[in-house]
Amino acid sequence: MLYLLFRDTKLSEVREVKEDIMRKPDWIKFHMHITKDYGHVRNVLGRYNLSTVCAEAKCPNRGKCYSDGTATFLILGDICTRACRYCSVKKGKPDPLDPNEPLRVALASKELELSFVVITSVTRDDLPDGGAHHYAETVRKVKELTGAKVEVLIPDFKGNMELVDIVMKAEPDVMNHNIEVVPRLFRRIRPGANYQQSLDILRYVKDHYPNAVIKSGFMVGLGENKDEVFKVLKDLYYAGVDIVTIGQYLRPSKHQMPVHRYVTPEEFKEYEEYGMSIGIPVVVSGPLVRSSYKAKESYEIIMMKRGDTHETRKIYAAAN
Repeated sequence: MLYLLFRDTKLSEVREVKEDIMRKPDWIKFHMHITKDYGHVRNVLGRYNLSTVCAEAKCPNRGKCYSDGTATFLILGDICTRACRYCSVKKGKPDPLDPNEPLRVALASKELELSFVVITSVTRDDLPDGGAHHYAETVRKVKELTGAKVEVLIPDFKGNMELVDIVMKAEPDVMNHNIEVVPRLFRRIRPGANYQQSLDILRYVKDHYPNAVIKSGFMVGLGENKDEVFKVLKDLYYAGVDIVTIGQYLRPSKHQMPVHRYVTPEEFKEYEEYGMSIGIPVVVSGPLVRSSYKAKESYEIIMMKRGDTHETRKIYAAAN
């Protein structure tokens, strides 16, 4: 392998050159699933002028999800006020909120006959409430018009639990807040976020809204090691998380962080088995897993296992 480097070439640029020519392993390669349902979902979303995180974040599963008649709605606009180095969502000065967006999400969900709706958003640090009231109204409208179960994937609201309360009082069935990366990588990759603050949000919701299913997730392949992954899983367990998703970071474009390495399917299986061995009820771990992957199935598993979950956690905590 030959690299042609100039005298002023930076180390980061060398890494990007290596990343650009590094072949993806077979377990990362995927094909878009295109069916008539895929087109139907896209048409409905376009008609209601709605964005999805599936498209904005270039999710590798979006073809399959669209073909299955599901989508994760992206609310609060499509421009984020944060600049996380792994994310392809547009950054900059967002537009004012559209007061009709909650109704449009509900109408689209009804037309698509969704029984499980996932709602997420960009981060809106420019808004006094971070968009919490808009979130709550969207949840209420969806439940009112469709009767569907609703999962929210919320930002950190700068750690303001009163804003978390606003969302939770709308009674979403699943509250998801992603850790995203191991704590050592936060400053470099998530400069606007705080690891402990995210754990505090998860623990707060578990303590104050015990009927809600609590969910979190993170990416690997950004330079973490196994011990750090195991530590995050322990932290999520003690925060009361019911569902954890773990997936491979895939660089959306040359503007984001390069992939450090491709984690093997065997390692993903090891993380899944470890997480469940310490008492996390559901761990969805795999190269192409994303936050909303198998969201409905994971929720249904939790509801079936709910009778044993709290007692299992108490036993493990007492032993450690």
